[in-house]
Amino acid sequence: MTTVGFIGSGAIGSTIARLAVEAGHQVVLSNSRGPETLADTVAELGPRASAATSGEAAAAGDIVVITVPVNAFPNLPAAPLAGKTIIDTCNYGPERDGHISELDNKSLTSSELLLRYIPDATVVKALNNIFFKHLLSLARPAGAAERSYLPIAGDSAPAKAAVTAFIESIGYSVLDAGPLADSWRQATGMPVWGTPYGPYSNEKGQRACEDAIRAALATATR
Repeated sequence: MTTVGFIGSGAIGSTIARLAVEAGHQVVLSNSRGPETLADTVAELGPRASAATSGEAAAAGDIVVITVPVNAFPNLPAAPLAGKTIIDTCNYGPERDGHISELDNKSLTSSELLLRYIPDATVVKALNNIFFKHLLSLARPAGAAERSYLPIAGDSAPAKAAVTAFIESIGYSVLDAGPLADSWRQATGMPVWGTPYGPYSNEKGQRACEDAIRAALATATR
C-alpha cells in the first residue's frame, strides 16, 4: 500500500484521506495551523493516519496531495516535494486568492503555476472537479457497474499511472484528460466541474460515466 502525504486537510483533503485509509493506505495529514489541530481528524481516521508538519507530510508521501488555496502556493515546502508525484486538487478563485495575472490572462493553468513553485516535483491535476460530499458517496469498489469517472491531466506517464492506481484504489475509474496545459478543461466553472456528479443539493450525487466526462471535457471553452 501507498503512503499519501497531505498538504491541506480541509473538506477535500480529509475526504480523500478517509477513502485512502478505507482502501488500506497510510495517510500523513498536515495543514497551515499545525499537527495538533488535526488530532480529532486523525483519531476519527484511525491507526493508518497521523499528523505532521507540511514538510514532514511531503517527505513521508509516496504520493502527495496538495489541496490548498492557490495563493498559498508560495508557502509550499519545495525541498521535500522534490522528486515526488503530486496530486493537485487546487482550484483558482480570485475572490479568495486575489487576482493572479497569469491565471486571469490564461497564459498558465493553475497546475502550471503550482509547478513554478515546486519545479522538481511532478504534478498531476486530479480530484479537483468533484464536490467533497459526492467524492465520499460515489466511491465504488473495483468492477462495480456504478463506478464514476474522474479526469486527470499531466505530462508524466509514470506519475499518471501512479495517480490512476491510487484513484482506482479509492473507488473511481480514471479518464486521461491530456497534458497539464489542458488541465484548464477541468477548472472551476468548466462543464466537467461538479455538474456531471449532480447538484450540491443532492449530497449522494449521481454516477458520471466515461462518456459523460469525455463529453464535458470536449465541450469546454476557454
